[in-house]
Amino acid sequence: MTVIDAHQHVWRLGQRDHIWPAKALPVLARNFTPADLNQLMHRAQVDGTILMQSLNDPDETREFLRLAAVTPWISGVVGWVPLAGPEATANAIHALPHRDKLVGIRHLINFEPNPSWLLQPAVQEAIGVVAAQGLVFDVVPNDAARFDAVLATAERHPDMTMVIDHLARPPVVTGGWEPWASQIARAGQLPNIYIKLSVGLDIALEWSWAPDELRQYVDHVLEHFGPGRIMAASNWPVSTLTANYTTLWKGIRALISGLKPHESAMVLGGTAIRAFGLGTAAGDCRISKGQRA
Repeated sequence: MTVIDAHQHVWRLGQRDHIWPAKALPVLARNFTPADLNQLMHRAQVDGTILMQSLNDPDETREFLRLAAVTPWISGVVGWVPLAGPEATANAIHALPHRDKLVGIRHLINFEPNPSWLLQPAVQEAIGVVAAQGLVFDVVPNDAARFDAVLATAERHPDMTMVIDHLARPPVVTGGWEPWASQIARAGQLPNIYIKLSVGLDIALEWSWAPDELRQYVDHVLEHFGPGRIMAASNWPVSTLTANYTTLWKGIRALISGLKPHESAMVLGGTAIRAFGLGTAAGDCRISKGQRA
């Protein structure tokens, strides 16, 4: 079984500015490199990763693609290009180095003041270009209004694979349920949407990793998506705010322990391999574009 961490980051302070909440600064305000993660992956029995953009910055994406080209266990990169219109988006994608490592595009919609930013005509046309390139569109809605925009985007692009990060940020801290639960049910009805079993920054800032407290949310996602559309992810190093890497993966495995072995294998790697179009050989997770969903 190949295990894929479907969402991890790296950064070097001073190279690009990251603005972290004050609570995160003691933990996140240092360099996090592939060498740091490589030391942790063996203990957690993780074979490959998806390196995820952390800034709406084309230079970061170019750096990540070059890094992936020389790091065999970085199975693919989800980068960023401007979604300003179809021509600008197409040109930006074609100009990227090592495009064989590019598996998706993400835009941090929480940075946009307009919660319906995704639904602007020029943005929707640009997303159409992402779809036409066979790339996943990766997104993290941080409130109900942005989640609605994500659902509408998936409906408008039914042939595009869309991946929602961090369980769509369920209200774990407050123990709440709605409107998250109803929106998850709606998302589950759209077959082109996949979702990551991971925890976002807002939760990590206020909550210590406790799988039992996450279980009702994971079970709800499993009910509406099934293991074939759920992928395990760490969100490292953001996740270090709430748990170390090994503890996190033990918790993820505990949360899916009730699944059949082939279903667990999907969540732990098979879903990411299919959704992002990765190679399937254990220990060799290079891109195979012909297998991209």
